[in-house]
Amino acid sequence: MFIRIVKLQIASEYIKDFEMLFEKYKNDIRNQEGCSKLDLLKDKNNEGVFFTYSIWDKESSLEKYRNSELFEIVWGTTKKFFSGKPEAWSVDRLVEL
Repeated sequence: MFIRIVKLQIASEYIKDFEMLFEKYKNDIRNQEGCSKLDLLKDKNNEGVFFTYSIWDKESSLEKYRNSELFEIVWGTTKKFFSGKPEAWSVDRLVEL
């Protein structure tokens, strides 16, 4: 299992555009080979801060998606909405209750 968390800072004037973009492509992303979970989270105190949380069967599945035409479309558009540099973490689950 491979877990990826990405923090995105979206400019206030593009929040709705970003949410619509995610809504449009969420099923396509989630249905990528090896993806078993995809969540979009929003910070409670900063409306422009979002996180994606995704679970992949292995790192190579995520890399395959990151090299796909779909990723180019989604990430290429999302980059235009940034108000800050994105941050990403690859994490291991140690405990699940």
